[in-house]
Amino acid sequence: MIGTLLCYVLLPAARLLQALRDAFFTYRKNVLLAKSPSTQIEGVFAATTGRLVPEEQEALLQQWLEEGVGNLPASESVPAVRKVSVTLTSDWLEGSELLMTSLSDLNTSPEVTRCADQQHSELNALASSELQDHAVAELARLPSEETVTVASSAPWAAVVPQTDHQTAGCADINVEVLNDDPAVLAWSLACDAETVPPVLPAQPIQDAVPFYPVPTEVPYHEILWRDWEDLSVQPCVLEQVSKNTPLFEFRVMSYNILAQDLVEQGLDLYVHCHPDILSWSYRLPNLLQEIQHWDPDVLCLQEVQENHYWEQLEPTFKEMGFECFYKRRTGTKTDGCAVCYKHSRFQLISLSPIEYFRPGLDVLNRDNVGLVLLLQPVLPEGLGLQAVSPLCVANTHVLFNPRRGDIKLAQVALLLAEIDKIARTAEGSYYPVILCGDLNSVPDSPLYKFIRNGELSYHGMPAWKVSGQEDFSQQLYPRKLLAPLWPSSLGVTDKCQYVTLCQPKKLGRREYSRDFLLQFRFCDVACERPPQLVLLEGVTDAKPVAREHSAVTAVRKGHNSLSFLDKQCSGVIQHGLNLTSVYSHFLPQRGRPEVTTMPMGLGATVDYIFYSAEPVESKAGRRLYKDGALKLLGRLSLLSEDVLLMANGLPNPFCSSDHLCLLAGFGLEISSL
Repeated sequence: MIGTLLCYVLLPAARLLQALRDAFFTYRKNVLLAKSPSTQIEGVFAATTGRLVPEEQEALLQQWLEEGVGNLPASESVPAVRKVSVTLTSDWLEGSELLMTSLSDLNTSPEVTRCADQQHSELNALASSELQDHAVAELARLPSEETVTVASSAPWAAVVPQTDHQTAGCADINVEVLNDDPAVLAWSLACDAETVPPVLPAQPIQDAVPFYPVPTEVPYHEILWRDWEDLSVQPCVLEQVSKNTPLFEFRVMSYNILAQDLVEQGLDLYVHCHPDILSWSYRLPNLLQEIQHWDPDVLCLQEVQENHYWEQLEPTFKEMGFECFYKRRTGTKTDGCAVCYKHSRFQLISLSPIEYFRPGLDVLNRDNVGLVLLLQPVLPEGLGLQAVSPLCVANTHVLFNPRRGDIKLAQVALLLAEIDKIARTAEGSYYPVILCGDLNSVPDSPLYKFIRNGELSYHGMPAWKVSGQEDFSQQLYPRKLLAPLWPSSLGVTDKCQYVTLCQPKKLGRREYSRDFLLQFRFCDVACERPPQLVLLEGVTDAKPVAREHSAVTAVRKGHNSLSFLDKQCSGVIQHGLNLTSVYSHFLPQRGRPEVTTMPMGLGATVDYIFYSAEPVESKAGRRLYKDGALKLLGRLSLLSEDVLLMANGLPNPFCSSDHLCLLAGFGLEISSL
């Protein structure tokens, strides 16, 4: 029975205290079982019907003191007995409702008045009416005489019997069964870190949610502390400052916030997490607080669930001063990408959402998407006749499947082609570019090298090797990349540019020869596909292929046609954006690699912020860069795998996503008109 409870707590020895608690609990239950008919017994420990009057409670307690204390050994006699009054409000949750399975329940727990000089307890949980033989309780230590309100950060939690696979993640439990009655299962001291948890009998609990106590004693703030690395002392930046050239400074954040639908579809990936920290009601405030704390000017988000975006995220971001754009994944997917920027710092010039899905193309048959924006920085007043270059910001989430590197590479090529179109100036150069996203590829993988070095020879490469996520070298017949990676109907060249934007000007004599007339087969008008024409691959999608005619011409002229075709289908793709990574992917002070996510307890880097820089030279196939008009001023440090393991991986009560956020500070040169 739960209600107004008067108990006596004996103070001198912990062992004596434990024995008295167990004995009292057993004795009280046996008396109730003896006094009540069977119809009343059912549910008595769920406290759903009937209550003892105070006189009966007092009598039971007095009888317990007389019989229980009198049987104690002389060495453990009690010098003093102090009366402790524990008053619970009438709206205290009872029965199976006391099985607290969410942090929000802790916030709504009642006030408990405790009047004693020593530590004492509060009864937290009871089994349902069908579990009257397996009552569960916990005793938590609290300060002396004072009134406290139980909050979500309290260092105690209701503990239920755990099966073997559950016990490993639970708080320490001190259980000492002193009676054959199985109702006495646990009176635990949750704060006693020295006790060794014994193995509880694995008994199934019907209609009960497994409880994994949140280890609030873990100092998450200290373990997961991330420093801001000031890079403004670099020589290139100091040189800029020495020239008294002002900079337009801003911060960019990239964050995979873990869509709730994906959590619920893949709960096996989060068995290490307490169920409460996986709920959206818990994660959303954490995510918003983290974003608000770092205060980025441009925010690139991945795995943004559509209903959460429109109902919660976008309204909140607008209150924070952001202008937001969202692109949901195609097909039946419920999440997508979002790009937000502060309208006080930037103005939108153009927006280009990208869908990677192309019907009929095996290399582009997935529903991933991206966003490319061209933003104009807003200069503060008082700078006079000065201007700053527009900024191109791209955000994407590439396919996860480690075996389909061909799809990943084609998706990145499409994104780079869109960036090439948006960021290209009238003179043929590029505005500064910042590329954010979850690329599902590790550092120094072929895909990573392609973005950073601007070139990749892919022909014959196993598809699994492109991203470097997993090693499938033992697979007998792995999928391999063949040239060309995508058909000409896609309209993207092997330089990751749209065909319509890079048609070369043909020079030569204008003569009415056969060869001259054949050139018109490949002019822009002839290569433009009528918009009303139904797309049938291999039939109506075929544009005139110049190499076929050129090969015939080469044969007639005595040239080697095979070498000509090899040059056209060399299996090499390129891009000219000159991108480098904000992060070095290695922590020199710890001698360990950086990680941005930790699936199944294994740390990896798959999230990136790339930005435009000026190439200096290449060493051993690796291009080196220096800052150009866009300068890297700082970044938020990442963590290593061993540090995240100390915090029980990702997500955890402190970090509410399975990815870490990336944050970088940049400066754009401000020039005079």
